[in-house]
Amino acid sequence: MDNLRLKALLGAGCFSLALMGSAHAGGFSRGTADTDILFEDGNFNMRTSVTYVAPTRKYSVNPMNPYLVGENYSDSYAIPSAAVKFKLTDSLSCAGTLTQSYGGSATWSRSSGTLGKLNEDFTMYEYGATCGLKFDLSKGRIWIIGGVYNEVTDYDLVAGALPGTASARLGVQLHDSNFGWRAGVAYEIPEIAFRTQLMYRSGVDINASGSATYMGFPAGSASGMANFPQSVEFKAQTGIAPGWLAYGSVKWTDWSVTETLMLNVPALALSSGNLYFWRDGWTVTGGIGHKFNDQISGTVFATYDRGVSTGWDLTGDSYTIGSGVSMKDKLGGELRFGVAAIYLASVSETQYNNSYVPGSPDPRNGYNRTVQGDWGYALSAGYSIKW
Repeated sequence: MDNLRLKALLGAGCFSLALMGSAHAGGFSRGTADTDILFEDGNFNMRTSVTYVAPTRKYSVNPMNPYLVGENYSDSYAIPSAAVKFKLTDSLSCAGTLTQSYGGSATWSRSSGTLGKLNEDFTMYEYGATCGLKFDLSKGRIWIIGGVYNEVTDYDLVAGALPGTASARLGVQLHDSNFGWRAGVAYEIPEIAFRTQLMYRSGVDINASGSATYMGFPAGSASGMANFPQSVEFKAQTGIAPGWLAYGSVKWTDWSVTETLMLNVPALALSSGNLYFWRDGWTVTGGIGHKFNDQISGTVFATYDRGVSTGWDLTGDSYTIGSGVSMKDKLGGELRFGVAAIYLASVSETQYNNSYVPGSPDPRNGYNRTVQGDWGYALSAGYSIKW
């Protein structure tokens, strides 16, 4: 077995395809910066991809808005990823990365909740620069990795003001930009396609500002505040047999810092919050890659993400299984395609028991809602090239 060839065909390709498993992970997690491109051979490397995720979330119990029971309110979304690496010296490489790190989007046919939401959408795009410094050892080599990123946040809300209505009365648009950093260490033995890596990513505090409209007229300034988490991820891979590679990762995300998302519109005397009070998240991925020939390799993987809900919202466990294929072309590039099935487990609110809603399926339920278990899917396509 040519282990260097195995590494080139499978090492980064498997992990980049397996990222589909965390594309709908706990909290608001979506994409992860492709800093693994630092380990790739070549003086210049470029890798791009897009992952399309279509989740399904349907209320099975909704005492306050029973007309929404059975309706899928979770919007589909696309996660871009791009990375460019430059080898500056034999020991130092740097990369620029782009991804959509966090996001959330939901649409209701008739207004939902006390604020009467019709659509709520936010995205956080990460623009990063990361460098890796390599030191050769008697066996293998160690990497010291560090970088910074800029997190750009956009938030949009359309609300009907009165629950059950379908006409928009309130609109809010917010924007923010923050900086964070990442640092890590890795050890690899290229001859056997072995690598372990530990990476830390700092959190950011969002203090967004913007404007609001009411009944189509300007309603002055608006602001929003939320805390987003730090995370630590451990990844490992190794060749296990001729043409075979095993890989896996464990990621901890500090979602317990995300307690609320507060929205303020002073001119309308509006101060409202989404209540989360999440627990920390854990995401575990494992997979196997196989080299079929010098042009084609494939992978299968599975991901478990522990839900972060503590009864204040509807963010439960998710389970993902998927597969992907990587194909070399005659131009020296590599095409990657992947598909995954995502099962989103049922989850219920438990913290809203103090109010009785006439006609509720269970009078003891109060305002608590339940989302049924259901399936979603993800599709991914990407291309990479190096010189």
